[in-house]
Amino acid sequence: MPRVFLAGLFCAVLAAAQSGSDTEVLQRALSLHQSGDYGGAIAAYEQFLKAHPEAAGVRSNLGAALAHEGRFEDAIREYRLALDAEPAGAPANSKVRLNLALAYFKTAQLAKAASELLRVREAEPANQQATLLLATCYLRLGQNKKVISLLDPIWEQNNARTTGGDLALAYLLGDALIGDNQVNRGQAIIDRILRNGDSAEAHLLMGAAKFVAKEFAGARTDIERAVQLNPKLPEAQSYLGLVLLATGDTTGAERAFRAELNLDANDFNANLQLGGLLRQDHKYDEARALLDRALRIRPGDYGARYQLSNVDLGEGRLEGAQARLESLVKDAPTFVQAHVSLATIYYREKRKEDADREREIVQKLNAEIQARQPGAQTGGTQK
Repeated sequence: MPRVFLAGLFCAVLAAAQSGSDTEVLQRALSLHQSGDYGGAIAAYEQFLKAHPEAAGVRSNLGAALAHEGRFEDAIREYRLALDAEPAGAPANSKVRLNLALAYFKTAQLAKAASELLRVREAEPANQQATLLLATCYLRLGQNKKVISLLDPIWEQNNARTTGGDLALAYLLGDALIGDNQVNRGQAIIDRILRNGDSAEAHLLMGAAKFVAKEFAGARTDIERAVQLNPKLPEAQSYLGLVLLATGDTTGAERAFRAELNLDANDFNANLQLGGLLRQDHKYDEARALLDRALRIRPGDYGARYQLSNVDLGEGRLEGAQARLESLVKDAPTFVQAHVSLATIYYREKRKEDADREREIVQKLNAEIQARQPGAQTGGTQK
């Protein structure tokens, strides 16, 4: 945390210290925090808060020290207590709330992070960090339209510049547009990014656009170039894994997904796809752990729920698989493979009537899919 904030915090809470010993404890905590001794700072903050639990600013600093040590759940608790202790609308609220959102983000609680960031933006509409982090949350949640709605007005207001901090905005908006199948608009943003040089971000966006268009060879070339330019670029290895998986290179895909998870354990696609690959290899324990994490990142995701039902099936847990699939087809009635798997379970359980019903649903859905294919007959007589 910046020194200026710590100094201001000391002045604000000094009046709360009823004795010289309290003041010394707080001074020691601030000094340890500033010098990078986070463990010592945590102990001193906690000692001070035993005497002054109402000191919201100290709780906020304790949260920051805990977050630096990777103790995010503890940090979240302290940030929430700090917010509870602050009067509504207090100037410090937005800073604490932003830190709380970051802690939620780090623990893949993206919906909660987004909720807090919306409140930060209500208080500070021009807060760029909150805006970009909110867009990132939406992007990771697969909510591309929300990213576009959030960033489009800013993009236009800035006259579509792609310099400095606007490059991050351009990348997020371009990624969302491509994910929303607005490839032409996404390509226009990619072109602007490329004017700033041979950019890893631009190559990744181009690769993603080609992947959506099923131009897998070109997608692989661009994504591999992105990785070469920036081996730590978020999602690059994950996209490479998707391309390799689409071309049948499951070994290469697994390697890419693992590389992504080494950089970001909360990448949704890497967790989902690697979990599916491990399930196929009958490595059920590791597969379940990855798929559970994917579901925590995107609660309710149909793909993760389906893959977990397959893990249950592989382990012989028919009852668990059945429950998952029945819930899934209720929420996603056009999910063909879920109906196929459910029919299989019903046949195993000698529930022929239920199994036949699922099979009829599969046939109907497949017929509807075929009718929507290009060149499908729509009635009448061909000449």
